[in-house]
Amino acid sequence: MTSSAARTPAISDPAPRLPVLAEVVRSGFTEGHHRGSLVVLAADGSVELSLGDPGAPVFPRSSNKPMQAAAVLRAGLDLSEERLALAAASHSGEGFHLDLVRKMLSEHGLSPEDLQTPPDLPLDAVEAETYLAAGHVRERLTMNCSGKHAAMLAACALNGWDMAGYLDPAHPLQRLVHQVVEEAAGEEVAAVGTDGCGAPLMAVSLVGLARAFRGFVLAEPGTAERRVADAMRAHPEYVAGTRRPDTWLMREVPGTLSKMGAEAVQAVALADGRALAFKIDDGSTRALGPVLARALGLLGIDAPVVGRIGRAPLLGGGAEVGEIRAAF
Repeated sequence: MTSSAARTPAISDPAPRLPVLAEVVRSGFTEGHHRGSLVVLAADGSVELSLGDPGAPVFPRSSNKPMQAAAVLRAGLDLSEERLALAAASHSGEGFHLDLVRKMLSEHGLSPEDLQTPPDLPLDAVEAETYLAAGHVRERLTMNCSGKHAAMLAACALNGWDMAGYLDPAHPLQRLVHQVVEEAAGEEVAAVGTDGCGAPLMAVSLVGLARAFRGFVLAEPGTAERRVADAMRAHPEYVAGTRRPDTWLMREVPGTLSKMGAEAVQAVALADGRALAFKIDDGSTRALGPVLARALGLLGIDAPVVGRIGRAPLLGGGAEVGEIRAAF
């Protein structure tokens, strides 16, 4: 007769909880926590700090965009620095962003109707309010990834590749993106999914993501990787927007490459090759600034912009009553 113990399926040990990277403090009371993983690389590429499980694969979301932009260059598309920065952007939907996306499309005989981005409002809240007040509706053009999609379409037009299927993972352009991501991260892509904009999304570890950003800033001048890094650093307002931390950081700490991604991912590389990447496990972007500021502090960056990025006040009755703060 089989014992009850033998009939009971084995229960595996639960995965260890990730460490707290940020805490939510209201009126002196800690009401919540944001857990996650983080890695800091030294200038020589070695791991200087590891919290949580930065070796596990994650979807970097828009932090993959520099690699996607490098792929369109490898496909033969020649872009000015502003256009290349916009190809790597999660833009705010400001007027100068939308105007340049339109130009990028028209230069290759394309229009906003060719974009396969989902219709959306501008990413920046101020721009979204202004846009709606003017009587506009959600459009493909205003979606924050439209610059990336415009560059992808232009690369397809240049090479005679199918434009209707440019988001298919098997498309020649997306196979090239896959290759660039693996080369930059120094590891195989662990999974392929679909990003919020509809483009294929490649999973790598946070270590691999930090390694990729480090490789871009240290790449030889003239290479696709270095051209992307240089364009983003020279024109950070096109990478994000006038009210965004990525813009502030790249503008105020010379030589820094920075790109956030949805679901609370962030990657940064300094001019000397030091780099970091982290992900807040619950996807809460409100913890990005405090965690990024703390990580930058650990790298010795004490510029005023770090305090600006790290400030995340909590309000009660319209008054400041607490904050989200780093906890490591």
